[in-house]
Amino acid sequence: MSTAILSGKPLAGLIHREVQEQARSLELDGVRPVVAVVMATADESTRWYVRSIERAAERAGVGCRIIDLGHDATETELAGVLRDVSAEPSAYGIILQTPLPAGVRTDNLVGLIAPEKDIDGANPLSLGRLAVGQPAFAPATARSVVDILDHYQIPVAGKAVVVVGRSAVVGKPLSLLLLARDATVTVCHSRSGPLERHTKDADVVVVAAGRAGLLTGSQVSSRTVVVDVGTNVLSDGSLVGDVDQASVTGTAAGLTPVPGGVGSVTTALLLLHTVEAARRQFPSLPLAAGTAGAQVLEAAG
Repeated sequence: MSTAILSGKPLAGLIHREVQEQARSLELDGVRPVVAVVMATADESTRWYVRSIERAAERAGVGCRIIDLGHDATETELAGVLRDVSAEPSAYGIILQTPLPAGVRTDNLVGLIAPEKDIDGANPLSLGRLAVGQPAFAPATARSVVDILDHYQIPVAGKAVVVVGRSAVVGKPLSLLLLARDATVTVCHSRSGPLERHTKDADVVVVAAGRAGLLTGSQVSSRTVVVDVGTNVLSDGSLVGDVDQASVTGTAAGLTPVPGGVGSVTTALLLLHTVEAARRQFPSLPLAAGTAGAQVLEAAG
């Protein structure tokens, strides 16, 4: 059978155009949207990712401040910066980029990000608000999955959706977003037993476990849409997902590629969340009409 390749690039392009329009509208009203990225690592792949956010922000007309504290930054130093940026009126979005230096406890830091500036849903308050249906920014990667499914008109209401992975960054918030769309959600983890017991009969399978090649074609059916959230760097420097794409292609109904799938939408959504955070802090400003359509902004709410 033919497997539909669900590229994230068309949707990312729509979102970037929406961000450009919203950023121009805000600038006309005297507001420059700015995202602050706080980082403390020498990891080159992470630094490359942050540079990609900076380049995308520049193209979209969004300011981007990279606050690089170095790979030996202490938890106290990071906490001080997060408190300062949260209180800074000119910064409308904040990202605490991981990994952090050894010994630094991420859980102690994410709660210092002001919820209204928490554009990547890191603060536990954001996850709590998401759980009870109150306004909050979902983690951009989790939201990317839902937006890709929407973009390709893949319904989840009443469907069996399996999420492989239960992290606070993807698995848990994604489950909440899917439940809000009336999906029947199963979350698999290391104690769930053989994956195929849960995935074989699923309509949608989302894999976000951080293990290259975890899901294979024998574990899904011809009606299954597979969303690969994984990003694993191999010894030769190549990037692969959590899905064995060769075996799933030709078996599943649809598959997101790696690279070019969820990741491209994630970066675009971080910028969309930034302009939306800026606008929410000035509720009297009119909402600009965007070419990406109401669907994109509605999904962010």
